[in-house]
Amino acid sequence: MDGIINVYKERGYTSFDVVAKLRGILHERRIGHTGTLDPEAEGVLPVCVGQATKACELLLDKDKEYEAVILFGLETDTQDITGRILSSKVVTADAGEAQRALLSFVGTYQQIPPMYSALKVNGRKLYELAREGKTVERAPRPVTIYSIKILETIFSQISQKNASDENTIRFLVTCSKGTYIRTLCEDVGRKLGCGGCMKSLKRTRVSSFLESESYTLLEIEKICKDGRMGEILMPIDRLFLQYPVLRMRAEADKSLHNGNKLYPEEVLLETKTKEEGMESSFRAYDSSGKFYALYRYDPAQDCYRNIKMFAKS
Repeated sequence: MDGIINVYKERGYTSFDVVAKLRGILHERRIGHTGTLDPEAEGVLPVCVGQATKACELLLDKDKEYEAVILFGLETDTQDITGRILSSKVVTADAGEAQRALLSFVGTYQQIPPMYSALKVNGRKLYELAREGKTVERAPRPVTIYSIKILETIFSQISQKNASDENTIRFLVTCSKGTYIRTLCEDVGRKLGCGGCMKSLKRTRVSSFLESESYTLLEIEKICKDGRMGEILMPIDRLFLQYPVLRMRAEADKSLHNGNKLYPEEVLLETKTKEEGMESSFRAYDSSGKFYALYRYDPAQDCYRNIKMFAKS
């Protein structure tokens, strides 16, 4: 079984829980997820099965979209409401000021990764150190917020505000790889002067994988028992539809199947010509139309070189 399943991860599961349960459902050991979601977060988690596991790291680089809620006036050690409270402040800003503070983060900014994350320092994951009560210095990293759409704002009147009020903004954000929405929420709260943390998080899109096309583990289990996995198992080349196509001539199939260099006279260029530029990656198919690999053009030797194989003969 080879392909990608668009899983809807529900709250309470870790990403590794999803992989473990799918191994039991599908009776397949080669399964990998494409980007961790916190246990209390929910949403889209593409999972690669069989030969598609070779593409897991490629999906980690894709842009993502989230629906999140910032809770203003509260900071925690985990940057979300599950953590230990570090500070609680009255929110004196109004809704407009809070919205402007949030929208000001559109663009590229330097974000410090949270201690409660899977990033490693000296071979140890940050969350392991955090659970031991340790804090280490983390270098800021550039992340890009492509867009923010405010969906709902709930703010108390200034005269009624106190530390127990829940002043929140629900928003949709599209961002680059490596962006921590928990950290964004805290950064927005600090810019507003009252602090903030993430109240909820749902991932609504990973690249072309949409929430509307995802399936819960329970739904996948039923589909599998009914023998209908072919209906939801997406082909591997779904990940690379943005790349032009190489289609082999029959006499060149063996070269492709073995991952060898390919020469222009051996292939049919279906979506791009040499004059239009050959620096892109290409989806390589044999003469029967079966997807095999990603290739890249090497102008120095006027040939295509194998980047990664995804199929066997």
